[in-house]
Amino acid sequence: MGSEISPVVNPRQSFASRLAIFAADIKISHTVFAMPWALLSMTLAAHRTPGGLTLAMVALILICMVTARTAAMSANRLLDAKLDALNPRTAGRAIPGGKLSARFVAAILFASCAGFIIACFGFQFCDRNPWPVIVSPLVLALLCAYPLLKRFTRLCHYWLGAALGLAPICAWVAVRGDLAWPPVVMSCAVLLWTAGFDIIYACQDFQSDRQLGVVSVPARIGIGPALWVSRFTHLLAVVALIALAIIVPEFGGLYRAAVVIAVLLLIVEHSLVRPGDLSKVGHAFFTVNGIISLLIGLLGIADVIRH
Repeated sequence: MGSEISPVVNPRQSFASRLAIFAADIKISHTVFAMPWALLSMTLAAHRTPGGLTLAMVALILICMVTARTAAMSANRLLDAKLDALNPRTAGRAIPGGKLSARFVAAILFASCAGFIIACFGFQFCDRNPWPVIVSPLVLALLCAYPLLKRFTRLCHYWLGAALGLAPICAWVAVRGDLAWPPVVMSCAVLLWTAGFDIIYACQDFQSDRQLGVVSVPARIGIGPALWVSRFTHLLAVVALIALAIIVPEFGGLYRAAVVIAVLLLIVEHSLVRPGDLSKVGHAFFTVNGIISLLIGLLGIADVIRH
């Protein structure tokens, strides 16, 4: 099995080319799933904080988001390298495909974790807020643990949702140094929304997961029932989004319009995927959910700014 994940890597690759391969492998574009929620929570927290935001604070939050996701994806690629090599859909990824060495990805993981912790120290330096650096090791552990959970629990999809759901909570704590109901409810919405579309995404690996012993909702109960679990999970996410509109007075017509559109897009998402036809999972996973995240994030921010 070791030979399957350790093909010869081209030693003449430049550092820049390896970084480009890595960026493509971890799908930098998927940052669109979590970033808008962090920025929305940041804007709302700043609106309720005397003095609001500083450029340093915004820069630190952006650095934390990028380094945290990079660390999580690096850990995912390292921990899943053997499984990826045995799955036809993922065998071409950077490590099993011989495009990058595990050592190179491990170095990026270490650098990303270090960068995240240093950025968290920045909040103490700029705003005398110690909480980001205090919780930073726990945040990194939660983010990097996802690949391990799918080896023994079907709740792995909800763990991934919780990882993305940290974005609004962490952004709020970074700005205000406390916790309140708006980021918690927002985190629940992100958790449920992410878990729902991750279950859909996992349907692609139904056969492979069963053969390799990977524990996912589709592998355990079948694709048809898994899609119903996803639908119910997304229904709960919609409830959380509606709850946000009720408890956050800053969210007005624009946010509510975004939620209505998001509901329609979720309906479209589930109409694209059927047990006998998974050909449109890519559109359902990335395109639809990327639009949902951007819509709620941008229109929610606009509502807060004009409040």
